[in-house]
Amino acid sequence: MEPVVHWMAAHYFEVVAAALGFIAIYLQIRQNVWYWMVSIVMVSMYIYIYIDARLYADMSLQVYYLVISFYGWYVWLYGRQVNDHKAGLNVTATSKKLRSILAVVSLALFFLIAWILIRFTDSDLPYWDSFTTSLSFVATWMLARKKIENWLVWIVVDAVSTGIYIYKGLYPTAVLFLFLTILAAVGYRKWRMDLSEEATALKDWQ
Repeated sequence: MEPVVHWMAAHYFEVVAAALGFIAIYLQIRQNVWYWMVSIVMVSMYIYIYIDARLYADMSLQVYYLVISFYGWYVWLYGRQVNDHKAGLNVTATSKKLRSILAVVSLALFFLIAWILIRFTDSDLPYWDSFTTSLSFVATWMLARKKIENWLVWIVVDAVSTGIYIYKGLYPTAVLFLFLTILAAVGYRKWRMDLSEEATALKDWQ
């Protein structure tokens, strides 16, 4: 037990960041707008962690998370027009057209990020790093717009990321992403229920 305590003390910064990740995913599942504030703090910490681990694509992703967290916070509160006033977004499904666009964007980002990592950095996992990063860019936008399929993308991203972090020795983060994989499935189920309830309420209102 003592070695574990010493290890956690030596890696307290990463442990705190991982703990914030658990809080964030709970708030995300509950569609609580305070998710975005916790996310702002957490991703700011992970910018430093990923630079230290030489996961530069993941680091750049955290910068993107930081920016989109402010956007997500706003649209979750005011992203929907209801009569003459603004209201928070409801959960919606992604159209076939939008899914096709997002798939093309993900593929383009994958090749672009992989090329940048190989050409300009000392990243030792350029393709895996670019894979999770490109999908995460798209999934985060989908989350901000409350598209239910964002959870399906996160399941893939979190599962692959778990293996990456084990390889890199970022064990608290690996544990976090293992649980995030499971919780992404829980989140998808919860949002499906919310989507069904909102559709029923709209039908009854009409």
